[in-house]
Amino acid sequence: MKHVPWWQSSVVYQIYPRSFADSNGDGIGDLQGIRSRLDYLQWLGIDVIWLSPVFQSPMADFGYDVSDYCAIDPIFGTLDDMDALISDCHARGLRLMLDWVPNHTSDQHRWFQQSRVDSTNPKADWYVWRDEPANNWCCSFTGGGSAWDFDEGRQQWYLHCFLPEQPDLNWDNPEVEQAMHDTLRFWLDRGVDGFRMDVVHLIGKQLDRDDPVRAVARGLAHVVFNDAAVTHERLRGIRRVLDSYPGERASVGEVYLLDEAAMATYYGNNDELQLSFNFSFLWTKWDAAALRDRIKTTLSHLAPRGAWPTWVLSNHDVPRHRQRYGSSEEVARMAAVMLLTLSGTPFMYQGEELGLVDALIPADRVVDPGGRDGCRAPLPWTADHLHGWPHDPWLPFPPEPDTRNVESQQHDGTSILNLYRHMLGIRRSHPALREGGFVMIERDDDVLAFERMLNGERVVVALNLGDVGRTVDVLGGTTLLLSSLGLASRVGTTSVLAAHEAAVVVLA
Repeated sequence: MKHVPWWQSSVVYQIYPRSFADSNGDGIGDLQGIRSRLDYLQWLGIDVIWLSPVFQSPMADFGYDVSDYCAIDPIFGTLDDMDALISDCHARGLRLMLDWVPNHTSDQHRWFQQSRVDSTNPKADWYVWRDEPANNWCCSFTGGGSAWDFDEGRQQWYLHCFLPEQPDLNWDNPEVEQAMHDTLRFWLDRGVDGFRMDVVHLIGKQLDRDDPVRAVARGLAHVVFNDAAVTHERLRGIRRVLDSYPGERASVGEVYLLDEAAMATYYGNNDELQLSFNFSFLWTKWDAAALRDRIKTTLSHLAPRGAWPTWVLSNHDVPRHRQRYGSSEEVARMAAVMLLTLSGTPFMYQGEELGLVDALIPADRVVDPGGRDGCRAPLPWTADHLHGWPHDPWLPFPPEPDTRNVESQQHDGTSILNLYRHMLGIRRSHPALREGGFVMIERDDDVLAFERMLNGERVVVALNLGDVGRTVDVLGGTTLLLSSLGLASRVGTTSVLAAHEAAVVVLA
C-alpha cells in the first residue's frame, strides 16, 4: 500500500490564539485556553492545529514581530504551557504546527538591538543595511511608504518589508541562516510537527531590482513581486533541517505570489516546501466558471511536479469568506463542502465552521496596523452575554453570537457546525476524498462538479452556485453521502440539484 504522508491526508485548523479561548480572565486567548478546548477540536474532527505566533513579541504586528523565537510571550503563557499543549495534542492524535517568521524580527530583538549600534559589531550584517535606499520598494501597512527607514544611531538605512518595527533579516549572511535553523530545531526538539512559514518567499531578495513604477505609484508592497532564485537554495536548507527529524515534520509556506506557476516552483523537486498556500484560489470570486478555472490551473502546475495542493478560504489576514461571498448561509455551506472535497490539504480558519462573518470594530477599538481586526474577532463559545469568555475580550464578537456560537450549534443538528463535522467524518471514512484521483466534470453553467476516485470507489461532488435548480445526470440513482441543504430525499433519487445546494454522492 502506498504511503501517504500525514500532511497530505489531514485537515488543518488555524487558531488565532488571542481570539480562541481565554483561561485567566484578561480578555486575551492563551495556551491554557486552547488546551481547555481540545475536546471540541477532536469532536469536530480536524487532524492538525496551526497556531498563529505565540513567541515573545512587543505586538506591533500582533506576534509577527518576534523578539525571541525560543520564548512564549507571557500573555499566552509559558514554555511549560506549550510543552503541555504539544503533549495533550499528541495524546488525542492531533498534530501541532507553529507559525515561524523567517523574514524579519522585531526591532526589539536582541539581534537588531546589537546590529543597529554601529557597522562593525558582530551582528552588524545580520540585517539589511545600506548607506542609501537600494531600490524603490514599498512596505506593507504604512500606506505604500518606502520599505527603507533611516536609523539615527547607525546613520544608515535598513530594510523593512512590513512595519518599521519589523526589520528584515539578512539571509545572505550564513550566520543568520544558521541561527534561524537553530530556532526551528528548538521547537522540533520539543515535538512540534511542523511550521507555517510566514512570507517565506522573502528570505531571498534581489535588492538591485526595482518594482514596476506603476505598482509603486499605487503603493503596492514589494511582497507580491518578490521571487528570487536564491530563495530555493535556502528552502532546501530548511527542508534538510525538517527531514533530519523523525515523524515527517512538515512545512507550509506563505508564498504570496498570485501566479500558480510561480508558486509551484517553491515545492522544488520534493526538496523545498511540502505545501504552499494558494492565494489565487483564496481570492477567486464565488463563480462556477472562475472556480473551475482556478482549480484546473492550480492542478496543472502542481501535478507535473508531484506537488500537493492546499485549499484555503479564510485566514487571519483577509475578510472571512462567507462575508466575501455575500454573507449567505447557503453559500457558506456549499463552500464547506467544496473545501473539504477538493484534491489536496484543506485549511480551516477558526470560526468558519460557525459561519461567522467579520466583526464590526468601532473606531476606538481598532488596533491592527493592517486593518484586519474584523476577521480576528473572538470565537463565541456559548450563548451567554460573554459567550464563554471569563472577561470582555480584546475585540468585539462577530455578529449573531447568541446563535453563532459553539454550544448552540452543537445542539442543532442542522447547523453549519454539524455540517462541517459531518463532512469531516465523510472525508475520513472515504479515502477517495483524501488521497484519490481528481477529474473535473466539464460544464458551461452554474454547476461546479468533480469526481474523486480510489481503488474502485467513485465519489462525485456537485455544487449549484446558481439561483435555479440544475440537472446533473451523474447524480441520479446514486447513494447520497451529504446534501448541504439537508435534502436527503432529493439528491440520490433524482438528478436535479437544487439552487445553492452542494451534494456528495457515491456512484454505484
